[in-house]
Amino acid sequence: MREDRCPWPTDDALMLAYHDLEWGVPVHDDRTFFEALVLDGAQAGLSWKTILNKREGYRRAFDRFDPRKVARYDERIVAELLADPGIVRNRAKIHSAINNAKAFLEVQKEHGSFDTFIWSFVGGRPIKNACKTLEDIPVVSPEAEVLSKALKQRGFTFVGPTILYALMQACGLVNDHIVSCYRYREV
Repeated sequence: MREDRCPWPTDDALMLAYHDLEWGVPVHDDRTFFEALVLDGAQAGLSWKTILNKREGYRRAFDRFDPRKVARYDERIVAELLADPGIVRNRAKIHSAINNAKAFLEVQKEHGSFDTFIWSFVGGRPIKNACKTLEDIPVVSPEAEVLSKALKQRGFTFVGPTILYALMQACGLVNDHIVSCYRYREV
């Protein structure tokens, strides 16, 4: 294992690949943002490793995170999802994904893209923190709190400030790699 990497991925191959290739890279793709909303909401109360191990199951079950398709899911599809071992089978989280797909489409309609909307909360450029240890990395920020409030006002669910800060880290709106990590300089 590289010594110049954030320590949180430990020695898990999937977590290492996620850290090295995805986490903190600025996203400008609406489908990727919708995927992050669904997965980070599904993570509530669980570990990211659990969700990452189920990500392919989610991609299959949620039509590759096409919000237009997910917004049309009915109770028959909800029943299928509740029986799918490839995802977290939690009714509230499944209904949240469907609800959030509808709200996501409204944000796209209002702002042209979800990308334009979400990046406005950080002034269009990533916030670059300078954390030296894992303990220095915040779990929430003022920007995440404002974003959470804005999304809740638009009808989104499972979008508390802690969930949204994790999304902001994952999607590169904030760089929370520790400063000694080689990815800190790259992203």
